[in-house]
Amino acid sequence: MTSLQLTAKEEVLEKFLDAAARGDLDQVSTLLVHAPSLINQSGYSGWTALMLAVRNGHYDMAERLLSLSCDQFCVNGSSQTAYDIARFWGHRHIANLLSRTDGASQHVLPGSEVVPQENYFGRETLDRLSGKRTDEVWLEAKQRHPETVYLLFANLSPMLARSEAGEGEWGETRLCRFRHDAVQDLLLKPATILIFLGVERKKNPSSSSRSQTEDGPQEPPAWFAFNTDEDAAELLKRCKEKNCFFPKTPTRDLLKLSEDEAGVVAQARSVLAWHSRYSFCSTCGSSTRLEEGGYKRSCLNSSCRSLQGVHNTCYPRVDPVVIMLVVHPDGNQCLLGRKKIFPAGMFSCLAGFIEPGETMEEAVRREVEEESGVKVGPVRYVSCQPWPMPSSLMIGCLAIAISTDIKVDKSEIEEARWFPRQQVIDSFRGTHPAFVFPPRQTIAHQLIRHWIGINANL
Repeated sequence: MTSLQLTAKEEVLEKFLDAAARGDLDQVSTLLVHAPSLINQSGYSGWTALMLAVRNGHYDMAERLLSLSCDQFCVNGSSQTAYDIARFWGHRHIANLLSRTDGASQHVLPGSEVVPQENYFGRETLDRLSGKRTDEVWLEAKQRHPETVYLLFANLSPMLARSEAGEGEWGETRLCRFRHDAVQDLLLKPATILIFLGVERKKNPSSSSRSQTEDGPQEPPAWFAFNTDEDAAELLKRCKEKNCFFPKTPTRDLLKLSEDEAGVVAQARSVLAWHSRYSFCSTCGSSTRLEEGGYKRSCLNSSCRSLQGVHNTCYPRVDPVVIMLVVHPDGNQCLLGRKKIFPAGMFSCLAGFIEPGETMEEAVRREVEEESGVKVGPVRYVSCQPWPMPSSLMIGCLAIAISTDIKVDKSEIEEARWFPRQQVIDSFRGTHPAFVFPPRQTIAHQLIRHWIGINANL
């Protein structure tokens, strides 16, 4: 390429950027017809046509460039996006325009098609058979059946057993399972809360030795869970296994269960936790009775409004929570924060509850801005995870930032940082870690891992 050709190209780019800065729509359109690649080229200090148009408050020019698929996520030499520039110069109407558009966000998350994934606490080991919850005769027969499995909870903690691995180390942690005759007396106590979990899924019915009886097909074993206020030390004596215990820190100990048992515990603990908090009617304050296998409480006051129409006060609640990995506009950094309660050095994804009448996407944008001051544009759902502490559904998302300055809300988190992709990879591998990774059983871990796996050679 000759110096004359290079100069000609530079002159065209300079004309294009100057026209965008002046808001000259006709000249910009003409130049783009002959040289479409100009739209995302940058001049001095990395400033693009969109940035210059935004700097000078040209709304129509910004709208036209966005309609032509310009890249609004480019950053200049000062790591500013077009949105940052609009906010800095007080062009609120243009900032609102930029916050509503997806733009060319694909370069930030290339090849990030959502692949279905299973998260810890999410495995459905049991068939819930919700249609059987109103069949009291069937439920009572299942409760007395000799093969029925009971899970025993005290203060919302399930009784667990752990095996010895030798040399003072512990092996696997598993649920203690009881039969009806071992817990019959506890089930008769007035304070005991009993819920039906479901029946075991048939892995291969044709080969099951107990799938057929003289009376016809035999249903698989049913599972129940119950919570009691009896003394924990006395309850442990009922277990025939060694090394039984009730976890004092459920968040830590429940993460040691197998995937199959973790899914059962998520269901059981969430419903039992609801019963522990809603033993009285939230509408009139009267006592309630348990119905439908533990999945409904009905007010005993016949004139209560909760007995008329549809009311979610009668059914177990699930609290929707958005948890999001915010990706920098350059695509090579992610935003992580830490709370004071986190272990030393640990950073994780930002998260927050969805408010009534709010979409998932708007909840992501609101929570990120409240906690970190960073503005978010496009939001992409990845996967979700039940979290039974006490009963949340963690909705995992990737979100693309349209601003980069961090201003932490100290009441929510104590610190937030942009971490480059390589630092995140090193922390994941444990080689020169910049921070402590969230536990692998958390959806935060899976979201971060999902992001670093996009076009990364792991």
